[in-house]
Amino acid sequence: MKSTNLPLGRPTDYPQKYAPEVLCPLARRESRSPLGIAEPLPFAGVDIWNAWELSWLTDSGKPQTATARIIVPAESPDLVESKSLKLYLGSFAMTRFRTAERMRQTLEADLSECVGAPVTVMLDPDVPIGTLPGNCIDSLDVECAEWEVDASLLEADATQEVEEYLHTHLLRSLCPVTGQPDIGSVLVAYAGPRIDPASLLRYVVSFREHNDFHEACVERMFSDIETQCRPHRLTIHALYQRRGGIDINPFRTNCDEAPFSLRLWRQ
Repeated sequence: MKSTNLPLGRPTDYPQKYAPEVLCPLARRESRSPLGIAEPLPFAGVDIWNAWELSWLTDSGKPQTATARIIVPAESPDLVESKSLKLYLGSFAMTRFRTAERMRQTLEADLSECVGAPVTVMLDPDVPIGTLPGNCIDSLDVECAEWEVDASLLEADATQEVEEYLHTHLLRSLCPVTGQPDIGSVLVAYAGPRIDPASLLRYVVSFREHNDFHEACVERMFSDIETQCRPHRLTIHALYQRRGGIDINPFRTNCDEAPFSLRLWRQ
């Protein structure tokens, strides 16, 4: 990300009253073009943002709190830069709303305008703590030596057709602006030639020093696995730990799989 206008990584004032003008869109095409991802998209999906520190005032000045679940469609031309979202949500702290529903509608309208597509906002959704389905590959005894993304690490056996869920909690990438680490888990659900679990683990670990936003990392995984392993159906769902009171969970699929309605204990 070359823009110097982003609030991320720069000292900024924290507005205490409603400030939709702080929202900063990021064009998805900037990360998709280098991967050869163009319209029509080879996947469907959403980005699920959980904001844990939302607070506002009633008409009488009494503080209210809630968790907001923000669902951004993958086909939106833009996504919202994470620090600008934090600043925007913080600007509600001293802002009065007659009802929580009015506040939710305001969030939905502002974020939809920012990303250029309809955004869904839910307050205090019932999202239980759970575990990812399928086999965890973290116990595999593998040697890791690649610290930048290397799709050639992926291997699949075309003589074996399987349908399975594989997941790992060893995902780490770096913010392209600040260099801060983003830690998460990733689920790979697919049907097709059997993906060698050890090769998948080495591949995920190769993101360890990769600079990119959460959404771009997941789209790169989708593109690389689709190209290298040729699955008939593929779903990638990453669940990142929170930073600044927000966790981001990109979901991409080329089938009828739906995002898992859960959060991990680390979140």
